[in-house]
Amino acid sequence: MAFDKANKDKHLDKAVREMIAQAGKDGVLPITQMGEPVLRRVTDEYVGQLDGRTLKNLIKAMRTTMLEAPGVGLAGPQVGLSLAIAVVEDHKRKDDEDDPRDIQNFPFHAIINPKYEPVGDATASYYEGCLSFEGYQAVRKRWLEIDATWQDEQAQWHTERLHGWPARIFQHETDHLSGEVYIDKAEIRSLANDDNLSYYWCDDPVPTHAAEVLGFEL
Repeated sequence: MAFDKANKDKHLDKAVREMIAQAGKDGVLPITQMGEPVLRRVTDEYVGQLDGRTLKNLIKAMRTTMLEAPGVGLAGPQVGLSLAIAVVEDHKRKDDEDDPRDIQNFPFHAIINPKYEPVGDATASYYEGCLSFEGYQAVRKRWLEIDATWQDEQAQWHTERLHGWPARIFQHETDHLSGEVYIDKAEIRSLANDDNLSYYWCDDPVPTHAAEVLGFEL
């Protein structure tokens, strides 16, 4: 199974190849920041607009950029590309064992044309950030469990039930492809810069104390 080569967009393919080439030897792409129009567009479905080699190199560059940032996800609009493509990856560390956010190993995936549906009504509210809104984090309520669906680089469809932190990552990146940024539905009174988050709130993964002090509801 593969994407239809008849859908290749030569001009877009050339532009993406040039963007990757400009990243240089380190392969790190510039990350768009809030205010860039591309972050607010609904992306185009990926149907094979890029040559297979270009798609492979784009995914590699997006992963390199994500890890260098560092982050656990990166969507097409965050590198200036309005296509429904994102990458995700996270790894559980020793100090995550008792973390109430249910952080789990989330192996690297390129997720193309991703979608999700909530499983049940349970939600969770935690601080999260975004590579396109550098220096700040805010509390965002998200579905605790989802059924995630996406295509891989060979156009093969996958469906997986995700819970906890991997579910949050998948929702965050998929929302980017609809022109949504996490802050759009965050608890604005919880907004903190990285220094203040570390100083005041980092010892409380469930932001109960922050909600009491800053005046927002969980």
